[in-house]
Amino acid sequence: MYLDKAKKEEIFQQYGQSVTDTGSAESQIALFSYRIKHLTEHLKQNHKDYGTARSLTKLVGRRRKMLKYLYNKDINRYRAIVKALGLRK
Repeated sequence: MYLDKAKKEEIFQQYGQSVTDTGSAESQIALFSYRIKHLTEHLKQNHKDYGTARSLTKLVGRRRKMLKYLYNKDINRYRAIVKALGLRK
């Protein structure tokens, strides 16, 4: 499987405050971004996989909502996570 427990812990450690910090906006956005990247690569090979395409669209929307929340809540945290993940150009 592409997303095992060790990979999740690594993402939470890097972008959250600890391994158990699964609820912070930064760690959730980082996890969404990892999943979006994986699904995008999958869809490049399997362009007729409509279920995955729908899941990808839903994930992008969830990440966008989370980024909007963080933008309104704390602009400095928003800028830090966007820069760390390279989301905006």
